Amino acid sequence: MTQDLITTTQGPVGLIRLNRPRALHALTTTMCQEILDALEAWRGDAAVRCVMIDHAEGRGFCAGGDIRMLAGSGAGDGAEARAFFHTEYRMNHRLFTYVKDTVAFMDGVTMGGGVGVSQPCRYRVATENTRLAMPETGIGLFPDVGGGWYLSRLPGRIGQYLALTGARLDGAEALALGLATHYLPAASVEAAKARIVAAPDAIDAALAGLAVEAPEPKLLARRDAIDRLFTADDLEEVLATLQADGCDFAQATLVTLATKSPQAMKVSLKLLKDAAGMATFADEMRQEYAVACRVVQRPDFGEGVRALIVDKDNAPRWEPATVEGVSDHMIDRIFAPLSEDEAWTPG
Repeated sequence: MTQDLITTTQGPVGLIRLNRPRALHALTTTMCQEILDALEAWRGDAAVRCVMIDHAEGRGFCAGGDIRMLAGSGAGDGAEARAFFHTEYRMNHRLFTYVKDTVAFMDGVTMGGGVGVSQPCRYRVATENTRLAMPETGIGLFPDVGGGWYLSRLPGRIGQYLALTGARLDGAEALALGLATHYLPAASVEAAKARIVAAPDAIDAALAGLAVEAPEPKLLARRDAIDRLFTADDLEEVLATLQADGCDFAQATLVTLATKSPQAMKVSLKLLKDAAGMATFADEMRQEYAVACRVVQRPDFGEGVRALIVDKDNAPRWEPATVEGVSDHMIDRIFAPLSEDEAWTPG
């Protein structure tokens, strides 16, 4: 057992508590496996009626995965990174298909792996502290952990905008987009947990009774512009549309996209396009695993982690450096299915 994760029961409720405050509760392979183990143990336990997922102290619900480990592994044979993705994606899928009610309290930073933990849950609670994002294009990665599935199913082209820019949503915006099911004041979160423990078959009532009206979701005021500017699945076309538009939002978005990995942006657009037609979440995870195994060993991931997380000079040298340099052949190779003995399986 690791101290980075606390799994216990409170009466009829299974509790999963992320406990890496110094790392904003970022996930490790061991944490993912222990979540899987707890879910399996509770699946057949009639005494456990539902599962709650929250975090210990600190301002993050979950800031992602063990990025430094992934970058180090990717620079070598990639075996440790592949093991992490395989386990994490099984956890994501297990939560997505779990028969018992699950509740995630996204009270704080919810990024990358934190999105993968929270979004499969039936109940997803946002607060004024929620900051939800998939910022992976900034480190040469892509919105994984089911990000293709969730983002491709958002209204209009908001998913494409979020995937490319890594824009952060507050709790009100998460609620408006359906990424959260309830909006509670942070001060009411502990009361909500206590109500669920007292009445695990009345989660709707427990959360609704403490929910408040969320502030105006600011992002939705830009819905028309986002749909118009991000209508294409071709990155060159998106950039040309933004360049041709004179509005401040388009120009500010261009500045943001200029900092992102061209390869990662092309991968992300294709991921969302493919995900929109995926029949099952398992199909999505199978493709994301193949893509992740390849991207983690390509130059942009290690360089993005160096620039934004290790050296923090915020000056990544992408390879290829331009959008035009990322060929269709390169993208096709990244997305090619793995062989049967290497492919991800739900377990």
